[in-house]
Amino acid sequence: MQWKSSLVAVAFAGVSLAAMAGTASAAGPTCKDGTIKVGAVSTITGPADFSEVPKATQAAFDAVNAAGGINGCKIDYTIADDKADPAVAAQAARDLIDNKEAVALVGSGSLLDCAVNSATYSRKKVLSVQGLGVDAACFSSPNVAPVNVGPYTLSTAMAYYATNQLKSEKLCAFFIIIGGTQEAYKKAIENWEKISGKKIHLIDLTLPFQGDLTPYVIKARDAGCDAVLTNQVEPQVVQLIKTVDAQKITGIKWLFLAPGYTEQVASALADTKQPIYVGTEWEPFTEKSSPANAQWAADMQKAGRPLTAFSQGGYLAAQLFLKVVASIDGEVTRESVTKALHEMQPITNPLAGSPYVFGTAKVHSPMQATKVMRLEKGAWTVETPDWVVLPRAK
Repeated sequence: MQWKSSLVAVAFAGVSLAAMAGTASAAGPTCKDGTIKVGAVSTITGPADFSEVPKATQAAFDAVNAAGGINGCKIDYTIADDKADPAVAAQAARDLIDNKEAVALVGSGSLLDCAVNSATYSRKKVLSVQGLGVDAACFSSPNVAPVNVGPYTLSTAMAYYATNQLKSEKLCAFFIIIGGTQEAYKKAIENWEKISGKKIHLIDLTLPFQGDLTPYVIKARDAGCDAVLTNQVEPQVVQLIKTVDAQKITGIKWLFLAPGYTEQVASALADTKQPIYVGTEWEPFTEKSSPANAQWAADMQKAGRPLTAFSQGGYLAAQLFLKVVASIDGEVTRESVTKALHEMQPITNPLAGSPYVFGTAKVHSPMQATKVMRLEKGAWTVETPDWVVLPRAK
């Protein structure tokens, strides 16, 4: 809480997209040819589809444009599909920066954009307000600051929740390691150990993306784990719990990250009695009546976009970027946007439990809070109405 309370919110909080355009004044941002060019590199086709992220960003920009833009400046937004191909991702970034003259990247959601393009962003002095940071490089670059908590900080937060609120004494962690994520997950557990003063009971970095999970759930049982944290995505979450049920294992709390928080998982596991918890990136998207979701939901429904966690990320990235642009007094260029993001004060938004700030640090992980959901009889319920905010490591 000390970490959270030390940050200060700035003006504009809680302002709707349409009202954003209304912040225009005689001074403020100006633009060449009436447009501000912005881009996103996202995985849309290939092994994953994160298109809901930039499409929500697009919807937010469209709403501002329809209301007259920011001080009359319209957002000219281009979404590039990297197809989860490193060569295509590199070409897409160069095209956005060199040919389309994007002042910044906003609302990207990609399997590999950060890993492939972070060096390019640094060399070209362009910043990315990532809508969904996925790979470890998104949280280890001076030019990328995601608006989501991310899998590594969320691992630390869920481990913190397990010991701090579920009172786990034998926390175990099983991680799928893809690409260069091993050190990031190990660091996530090390951070929890520093915060909690406890030691991980068991950590296994060999969890397969596909294959039989029986040896792993038996290993957890035989090791005496009272809580297990994993980073599995939707189908593997279902497979794991069905394997646990098949082995008639009880007495273990199962903790997952945000990819497990889907309506499909809830439906597929409606009959299980296992205690299942997931950490969210933002305000739980299934809480339709939440005041924190009200403006996002209204704007997405008006744009015909789905109400998903991914769309929260894209929408939030757009909101934060628009407020930063609105603070610029003079022409909106890559240089002025970079300067404004570097010098910005933290911005709060009801969708997130942490204020967002870019700043000039060598690495960025501004989002440090989650809400925990529990699966009960096929429905997600809010386990922590208040944000679980990571304290500083001791």
